[in-house]
Amino acid sequence: MSTVRADDRAAGVRVLTLDRPPANALDERLLADLGAALASGAADDAVRALVLTGAGAFFSGGFDLSAPRRDEAAARRLRELYRESHLRLFTLPKPTIAMVAGHAIAGGLVLVLACDYRLGLDGDYRVGLNEAAIGASYPKVALEIVRLRLTHARASELLLGAALYPASEAIRLGVVEELVPADRLEATVLRRAARLGAFPRDAYAHTKAALVAEAVMRVEAESEEEAARGAAVWTTPESRAARAAQREKLGRTR
Repeated sequence: MSTVRADDRAAGVRVLTLDRPPANALDERLLADLGAALASGAADDAVRALVLTGAGAFFSGGFDLSAPRRDEAAARRLRELYRESHLRLFTLPKPTIAMVAGHAIAGGLVLVLACDYRLGLDGDYRVGLNEAAIGASYPKVALEIVRLRLTHARASELLLGAALYPASEAIRLGVVEELVPADRLEATVLRRAARLGAFPRDAYAHTKAALVAEAVMRVEAESEEEAARGAAVWTTPESRAARAAQREKLGRTR
């Protein structure tokens, strides 16, 4: 069973829902399923726009910190899946809209920012990029997504401050364009997706490709050695201790 559900709506809008309870955490399976769902949406002429959201209380909590420790080959494969799926979302030649109705933390918030347009629930949940606080480094594609979508000041605040913010701060941070009440969120997102999807397909794709081209070029120029050096940050004793403390904290709150 796929961890990404696809649901076709009116006007050629396809809703992709991350569905890996409890936090829609990123692992090899979810990243592979997401990449496949995005490829299918890109290839289907009936699909004019894609909405990405999460099931339950989370959009996504980021990387699965409970996963067993990976050997070098498995870690490399995870990096490849992450890069491929995020580049596919970031460069998809059709409109992509994030519907944020729950916690979007770390890699989960990067997925939100990879979408062209972002709307959030006016509700009680948190957003943030807390990787630095838990001893995690950012893959190159994640950094380029954040740098393109946010101002330098807000990117610095999120990346280096590594705090989690109430959803009420999401507009100030530049994470979403608008916060919408629960009774109007889905209808508003679907309406915005339909509007973007109605634009001439080639014009939208050409404009989007030009907008992300420099960031994509920097991602594609990264060598395996550079990627490995970044990934090595995860393996230092201090980083592992920080994640162990985070796992213990999460265990106490669940």
